[in-house]
Amino acid sequence: MRDKILGFFNDVIKEMKKVTWPTKDELKDMTQVVLVATLIVSVFIYAVDTIVSLTLRAIL
Repeated sequence: MRDKILGFFNDVIKEMKKVTWPTKDELKDMTQVVLVATLIVSVFIYAVDTIVSLTLRAIL
């Protein structure tokens, strides 16, 4: 059992060495993309919700 656990952690270490981590500039760019996309989706959902609410109030 102990050998399996140690083998697992050794495999994890090997795989983590293969990872290509982003640079600070890449990370900043990706963060900006995520924030802008989140803002756009939030505004879209708000607009759709408002339109549906107003439509339902007019009908009922």
